[in-house]
Amino acid sequence: MIANKSLFTKGMGMLIGFFIVLFAMFMPLIDGHNFLNSMDNLYNSISKGSAYYIPKMKEDITAVKGKNVSMKLTMANEKAAKETALLISHSGAAASAEGEKISVSGDLEAILANCLEDADYMFHNDGEKVAAKYGYNEKQALYNWYLAAIQMDKALTHQKLFKEAKIVAAVQAKAVECAFNYYKIVPENIKDKVGIVFISLLFYVIYTLWFGFSIMFLFEGWGMHLEHH
Repeated sequence: MIANKSLFTKGMGMLIGFFIVLFAMFMPLIDGHNFLNSMDNLYNSISKGSAYYIPKMKEDITAVKGKNVSMKLTMANEKAAKETALLISHSGAAASAEGEKISVSGDLEAILANCLEDADYMFHNDGEKVAAKYGYNEKQALYNWYLAAIQMDKALTHQKLFKEAKIVAAVQAKAVECAFNYYKIVPENIKDKVGIVFISLLFYVIYTLWFGFSIMFLFEGWGMHLEHH
């Protein structure tokens, strides 16, 4: 039984309005994209501008300059092993694939420098250079670097080369993974988008409160109240 029809009607109207707006947010109304995708793209573009760690990584890998390493890397399958061996061979290191395993021997700094060069190309959306360099898809090449870095980290840790393993892990996370995730995204400066960022955050707050108040009015219209004793 409805105790307060006015409050109940108000709450129901607000809730219906909330879902109408929600439906509109999933429609491709902004340059062929829906509101959520557009906001996601905007914040990815803004965050990309502050996620460029590759120059710092290029400095950090000099700590392993002249460090020759020998490692066995295990890839997902034979194809991945051959593709990854090609990446490492371009670094001037010896890399031979047999089945899903790769035997690697060479200068760790040179291997990581080549990896960072590819990550830099990808971060700047210049993947064509990576594809031309190895003869296969640039995203696959960077993904192979990502998996290879994980395997190198494990191999170096097993050899108790902890400093070297830490540097490899940093390259994998801050350069390779970052470049892969931001590939094809055009960076934006937040100063150029401060207006739309403010409006989007304000909308989020108002939209959340909108839903909360509509539920509150509905329950109060039913005669249900939150009381403190």
